[in-house]
Amino acid sequence: MKINKTKEKEFDTVSTFREIKEKIFLEMSGMSFEQIKAYLAEGSKQFYEQIRQKGR
Repeated sequence: MKINKTKEKEFDTVSTFREIKEKIFLEMSGMSFEQIKAYLAEGSKQFYEQIRQKGR
């Protein structure tokens, strides 16, 4: 008989994605279309700045 030992995950992708999605939803709820565009533009700016910093 084969026994499967379950290994505790170091990183749960589904759970993490749900947390991120919920955070974004809460931050964006009640925003106008223009505010959402600005929010996304700022997030992109921060993301690309982090990428540039890591590349140095």
